[in-house]
Amino acid sequence: MYRDDYDVGMKIGIFADAHDHLDHIKKAVDVFNAAECELVVFAGDLVSSFAVPPLRALRCPILASFGDNEGNKIGVAAGFKILGEIGEPPFGFRTKDGVRVLVTHMLRSLRGAEGDFDVCIFAHTHKPEITRDEWGRLYINPGETSGWSYRKPSVAILETQPLEARIVRLDDAAEDFSGTIGNDEPSEVVDGG
Repeated sequence: MYRDDYDVGMKIGIFADAHDHLDHIKKAVDVFNAAECELVVFAGDLVSSFAVPPLRALRCPILASFGDNEGNKIGVAAGFKILGEIGEPPFGFRTKDGVRVLVTHMLRSLRGAEGDFDVCIFAHTHKPEITRDEWGRLYINPGETSGWSYRKPSVAILETQPLEARIVRLDDAAEDFSGTIGNDEPSEVVDGG
């Protein structure tokens, strides 16, 4: 017998590779708050503890992964004590509607990993990407929040019912994130298959 009370779904904000870019961290927070996200997941490389305070404006909990370029892990971890949780990747969690999410910074850290998941959130490449594997699992790289490498700062929004995700460019996203990336380019949406 299936439970009917799990079909509500969740909206989850996803970002990574912030690399201390405070203005873009603030824009990401604005996007997540405007989207009414119930959870935000960070996939690594915040870098310094001074990048933590802008996250206090989030209106939902945050769950975070360390990256491979954290300059002040102790400071970042201390700052997260009042915001949410941060840990070493990979780790997983289950959403309130039963979607199994795996979080890591570098996708290669999952080699040989066992266990089932529906969504894998990763980062490190600084390039936004949403794909599905041959088993229908959703892989989401939100790209770089910083914009330092490619000058295209972005985040992602995951909706669990139906299971789909989209990339949101931060250029002018705080006003309209619901279907556009920057200058009227269609957003990349991958749906439930």
